[in-house]
Amino acid sequence: MLDQLGIKKVTLDLPFRLNHVNCFIGEADQGVKVMDTGLHRNQTVQRWNEELRGKYVSDIIITHYHPDHFGYAGGLQQQTGANVWMTEIDACAALSSWEKPFLQQLKDNYKLAGIPEEIATELADNTSSFYLYVTPYPSVHGYLKEGDRIQFGTYEYEIIYTPGHSDGLVTFYNQEKNVLLSTDHILPKITPNISYWFHGNENPLKNYLSSLEKIKKLHVEWVIPAHGNPFSDANKRIEQIKAHHEERLSYLLDEIKVETTVYEATEKLFPKKMSVHDSRFAVGETIAHLEYLRLAGECTKELINGSYLYKAN
Repeated sequence: MLDQLGIKKVTLDLPFRLNHVNCFIGEADQGVKVMDTGLHRNQTVQRWNEELRGKYVSDIIITHYHPDHFGYAGGLQQQTGANVWMTEIDACAALSSWEKPFLQQLKDNYKLAGIPEEIATELADNTSSFYLYVTPYPSVHGYLKEGDRIQFGTYEYEIIYTPGHSDGLVTFYNQEKNVLLSTDHILPKITPNISYWFHGNENPLKNYLSSLEKIKKLHVEWVIPAHGNPFSDANKRIEQIKAHHEERLSYLLDEIKVETTVYEATEKLFPKKMSVHDSRFAVGETIAHLEYLRLAGECTKELINGSYLYKAN
């Protein structure tokens, strides 16, 4: 399928439980385009040097600002002189999420979530440790916009704005082949992390579910994701993901019949022992689900003794 599309998958290792990310090279008459870049670390630099040796790179397309997609964009731009494209929302997030003003507030936000100070410090330090993986920052040439079209490989794709996993995430759809380059919006085996990171849209889960409905209307036959292998029948997977979130929301609502901090709710949703990195994602996902319930009028949120407490209505 990828050969037919004129696309090459470049799978890069990640030092996490989610141990890889799929980036892509789109062949063109004059040079190539790169979609996503991996973390900026030695293994990534060496791999891209091998993949792109002797090739002219015209453009680097960043699907969203998360480090495993955005991280080496600036470094690769310096190597190639390519134009970097991403959404304006995520470009702004990328240039602020690892800087001191945001990081200084992060620990305070974790304390408001009822997280013990030692753990809050570990979570905040884990975020700040990504600075080396995402710098140097790229110079963004232009912004990806909903409805615009780009050539990538053999075919042209429509840019579809699908916020949720990040506020500015975009996917790419080709109607002729009925194929979606889904990045992290729809994954074959795991559900994409939907987190609130104390900035941006206050209801990312609602955005995500709406974005799934947008893609569902296309009846996509083939999905090429950023993690895992290509798969068929997007709508079947969409229904599975929606059911997962409905189950979590129902479970969480039942668990907050008494006043509950974010930290306590996280321990209910994610009872297994996790690494600091995974714990950070668990906290973010728990907040996203709690805020979805609050904004739907199904629970309340009160600041009591320095921590936010959620309680079902």
